[in-house]
Amino acid sequence: MILVLDNAVDGGYMAGEIVHFLPDARAYNYPNEDGDPSLEDVDGVVIGGSGAGVYDEPDQPWITEQKRFARRLVEDGVPTLGICFGHQILNAALGGEVEDSGTSRLHLRDAEFDDDPLFDGVEPTVPVLHSDVVTELGEGMEIIGRADYYEYFATRHRDSPVWSVQYHPEFTPRIVDEYDDWEESDRSFADATATRTLANFADLVASHAGE
Repeated sequence: MILVLDNAVDGGYMAGEIVHFLPDARAYNYPNEDGDPSLEDVDGVVIGGSGAGVYDEPDQPWITEQKRFARRLVEDGVPTLGICFGHQILNAALGGEVEDSGTSRLHLRDAEFDDDPLFDGVEPTVPVLHSDVVTELGEGMEIIGRADYYEYFATRHRDSPVWSVQYHPEFTPRIVDEYDDWEESDRSFADATATRTLANFADLVASHAGE
């Protein structure tokens, strides 16, 4: 089973869509539950998006707890995928830095991905919804994806089965009308296969469980 950390403080942020695209998953609303979720029968974890920033710890004490939980996932070798806020908190938990870029981006964007099994069949066009960016990698994290505005667009841990991406692979036309600020561009969802990221992660989790 894959556990999806829903980091929505007051709703939103697509945890349900992540579950929709994974074959065997359940969501756990981290900010509003009592403590860390159990990892019993959990084969992998997805850390989802949030309206909070990882630097909001004084006002959002759950972020401090999730950083500690993220370090545990890395140290214990639990297959983990961070998405958007999840990408940021994984790097921050390992000593990296995250800042508000001052520019809100809600559109399709092109990226360059390394040859990594997480990106099998993933085209360069991916949906982004963020303003915060990783500005310094966490310890042990390496770059596996870049965008023209963002050097640390996707990362992977060199020793643990942990990946993170800034884009939202779960964001598709089925929910685009829910986002009034979404910006149309000359890129098209017809050219996007970002949901393959989730399928690939599920395969990586299954492979790890079978080792």
